[in-house]
Amino acid sequence: MPELPTACPLCQGELIITRFECQSCETAFEGRFLPPAFANLSPEQWQFVKTFIRCEGKIKSMEAEIGLSYPTIRNRLHEIIRALGYEPYGVEENQPPKTPAQRQQVLQALEKGEIGVQEALRLLEEGGEE
Repeated sequence: MPELPTACPLCQGELIITRFECQSCETAFEGRFLPPAFANLSPEQWQFVKTFIRCEGKIKSMEAEIGLSYPTIRNRLHEIIRALGYEPYGVEENQPPKTPAQRQQVLQALEKGEIGVQEALRLLEEGGEE
């Protein structure tokens, strides 16, 4: 599917989506719609983004607000970054292994049901923080 233009072909000004119309029944929807990249986010991811903004990007505030652990919040943020078409900053293939404390945090999050088995495995395989 081709990407929608983001700049006016005449003046290079920013384009916004304000109308959708069905070619079959001619039903139209008007308003200001999210840019296509944000339209790819699930409702849960979009809620996470709104909470993240409200918490001014502070993960400690996010922990208190939504009751999830630091690794879980960081992992969800990375999923959103990837859904927007980017790679999270500082994520590298050759990171040092997780410390025992970091591994324990992941296992505790799994035990509490905050993350699933696949997410826990991925977090355990990822390198530690620098």
